[in-house]
Amino acid sequence: MGKKTDLQGSREQFKATRFRMPSILAAQLRDLKVSTAAVLRRAGLPAGFLDQGKIWMTTEERFAFFNAVRDVSGDPTIGLKLGSEQRVERYDPVSITALYSHSFRDALERISRFKRLTGPQEIRVEQHGDESFVDFLWLLVDEEAPPTQVDVCFSWLLTIVRRGTGRDVRPLRLDLARSEAYGETYERHFGCPVRFDRDRNVMVFLSEDLDRPFLSYNPDLLEMVAPQLEKELSQQWEDSSLGSQVKAAIKTLAAGRRPQLEDVAQELRTSPRTLQRRLIEEGHTYRHLLEEARRELAHHYLLHSPLDIHEVAYLVGYEDPNSFSRAFHKWEGSSPGEWRSATSASRPS
Repeated sequence: MGKKTDLQGSREQFKATRFRMPSILAAQLRDLKVSTAAVLRRAGLPAGFLDQGKIWMTTEERFAFFNAVRDVSGDPTIGLKLGSEQRVERYDPVSITALYSHSFRDALERISRFKRLTGPQEIRVEQHGDESFVDFLWLLVDEEAPPTQVDVCFSWLLTIVRRGTGRDVRPLRLDLARSEAYGETYERHFGCPVRFDRDRNVMVFLSEDLDRPFLSYNPDLLEMVAPQLEKELSQQWEDSSLGSQVKAAIKTLAAGRRPQLEDVAQELRTSPRTLQRRLIEEGHTYRHLLEEARRELAHHYLLHSPLDIHEVAYLVGYEDPNSFSRAFHKWEGSSPGEWRSATSASRPS
C-alpha cells in the first residue's frame, strides 16, 4: 500500500470522529408519520439509536440516515419540513444560540463557529456588494451531502432568520447542485427563485438583510448557552493535535484571504504569543501549516467539486488565481487543471 497523503489522513480523522445529532429528529419524524425503526434499518443503524440521551454520528452515518429518511418517507421534499421546526422547546443549543443573537449577521457568525460541533461542516458567508452568499460545505468527505440534508440546512437557516427578525425575510435566490425537481414547491417554501444544476448549494440574501436586528435577542440566555458550546468546542480542539487544530482554523478562515497567526489565535481562543510558543514546542511553523492547509483544501475542492480554478483559488485563500497556480505547481509539479484531470482519471470509478 502507498503512503497516505495529508488529505487522506485528514479525511480519516474526520471519519473517525462522531458528532452530535439533534435529539428532536425522532419526535419530528413521528410527527410526520415516518417510521423511525424503518429509517434506522434502511440506514444500517441499530434499533434504539435515536433514543439515546445524546446521539453521536459519523458523517457517513448522518448521510445514510438522511438518505433513508427520504426513501422511507417517500417524500423527496421532507427536508424542508424537518428544517422548519417552530417549537423553540425542541431547538438544540446551536439553534437557541442563533435565535437569541443580536442580529442575523451575529447569528450567522455563531452558527459558523458552533456548527462544527455537529460535523466537519463549514458555513461560509461571502459578501459581494449588495449580495451575501451563505453556503453549507461538508469538508473532506467522499460523497455529496444528500439533498434532504441540504434542504434541512437551508430551511432551518430561513426559519431562524424569520423567527428572529419577526419578518418574512426572503432570499434573493437559492442555487441547488442537483437536477430540477419540485421547483414550484421549493420556490413556494423559500419565497424566492430556485435555480437547479448549479455548481454549489448556496442561498443569496440582500447584504442589508444581514444587519436586521433579532427581536428574539436575549443576552441572558446567550450567557447560559454559549459558554457550554465553547466548552464543547474547546474539548473538540483539545482532542486533536495542535497542528490539526491550526490547520482546521486556517481552512475555516481561508476564503479570499491569507489568515494570519493572529487570526488563528483568536479562532482558537488563545493569544498569538502563546500559540507561537506552543507551535515551536511541538516542532511546527505557522508558515508550513498554512501551506499544508491550503494544499489540502485545494486537493479537496479540485477533486470533489465542479468549481473552476478561480473559485478554488479564492476559497483556498488566494486573491490572485495566478499566485494560486504558481503555488500549486510548486506543490504538485503541474497546474491545478492538469492535476485535476490526471488525478480524476486515475481514481476508481
